[in-house]
Formats: sequence, C-alpha cells, structure tokens
Amino acid sequence: MVSIFLRSLVYNVLFYVMLVFWNIVAIPTFLMPRRAFMAVAKTWARSSVWLMRVICNTRLDVRGLEKIPQGPLIVASKHQSMWETFALMQFFDAPLFIYKRELAWIPFFGWYLMKSEMIGVDRSGGMRSLMDMARRAPKEIRSGRQLIIFPEGTRTPVGAPPDYMTGVGQIYASSGVPCLPVALNSGLFWPRRTFMRYPGTLVVEFLDPLPAGLTRKEFIVRIATVIEAATDRLVAAARAEQAQLFGVVPSAPAGRK
Repeated sequence: MVSIFLRSLVYNVLFYVMLVFWNIVAIPTFLMPRRAFMAVAKTWARSSVWLMRVICNTRLDVRGLEKIPQGPLIVASKHQSMWETFALMQFFDAPLFIYKRELAWIPFFGWYLMKSEMIGVDRSGGMRSLMDMARRAPKEIRSGRQLIIFPEGTRTPVGAPPDYMTGVGQIYASSGVPCLPVALNSGLFWPRRTFMRYPGTLVVEFLDPLPAGLTRKEFIVRIATVIEAATDRLVAAARAEQAQLFGVVPSAPAGRK
C-alpha cells in the first residue's frame, strides 16, 4: 500500500500541473469557436486518463462505444467519482454539462465554462434557478449537443443506496431525444474525499439507449434499473480484481456528499 500511496501522490501533483498547463494552452481559444476549446478540453481528459494508467496502473476499459447515437442526446451516468466529470467528455462530439454557478468565479476555469456555453445553476436560487435550467438544457440539446448528466445529483460511494432525482426526467421529457445510460466502477479507483488512486481496470460501459417518448416516471425507473444492475456487475468484477492485486479492497468513505 505504500507504493499505491506514493503513486497516488505523484499522480495528483501531476494532474493539477497538467490542469494548469492545459488552461494556459487553451487561452487562444477565447478568440475561436467553441469547438476549438472543446478539442483542448478533450485532450486534457485523455492525457489525465493516460497519466493515471502510467503512474497508478489504472487501466481503462470502455465498452459499448458502438451504442452511442449520433446527434442530440442525454447521457445519464452513474456518479461515483470526480473521474467521470472530465473523462466522459472525450467520447462525445459536443458535450454539455450543468455546473454550479460558483465555479464560474474561478479564473480561467470558470471563464472556459462560460466560453463553452455550459449551463450554470445557482443552487441558492431555488425553484426559479431549476426552472431556468430545465428550459435552457433542452434547447441546448436540440441544437445538437450531448448533455452529460448525473441523475443522482452528486457523487455516491460504491454500494450506497441509489437516489435518482426527478430533474433529469423533466429534461428528458422536454428534449424529445434518446438517453444513453452509463454504468461504471470509478469509485473503486478514484474514491471521493481521498487523494488515493488505486490500480486495476476501471470500466465504463455505455448501455442500450432509451428511446424518446417515455413518461417521466417510466424513464426514471428504467435508467435507475439498467444503470444500477450494470454498475453492480462492474463493481463486483473490480472488487475481485483488486483483491487479487493487493489482497484487500479499499473502502470508500460512507455517506453522501
């Protein structure tokens, strides 16, 4: 475990060094179309994933790429880690995120969020802010973008009871586009509330898309069912692999964020 600690330390230092580096590289994109900045952002995502493999021996196995529909789309992903907040964007042509508006205050990083026309939400704004998000998100999606959203609303530890929010159902019903469910086991390799990064095979699995036109209730039930079943399968396989690699499966901090 000492080796894992040291590798994690090195990775985290280099991760933030690279984040600063790519923020500087992206400065000229302020004068370019959104696509130029997104190309830099995707390169940062790929380089961070590559660095994790080289330093922490965390390999990435991506399954179901052929299931990703073209054009406007909702991508509903399990959320166990910070990892998917940046790594998933590399698989989509025009990714769209919903972010806490306070992040826009961060120099450069926040400016890039606005430059790339992501959707900022003021969590203190109550129902008015949520209604504004529910109006803007479908419009952005129908323009040809892919909304990457986490239906549980926040990161949940591996094995925590799922709690799917209804907001994604409203966006789905208003958008009239398919939804791509995503299962993963990232919480075993990049746990929340710790800087430890663990070896093994981090799996992202794109599942069968759900068609447009389901009722909100049916939609929530179906994405929760398919995502949780696939995630449980991926987590079980990863736990077995980690037990073989270093004799113990790391435990994630309990509770919700």
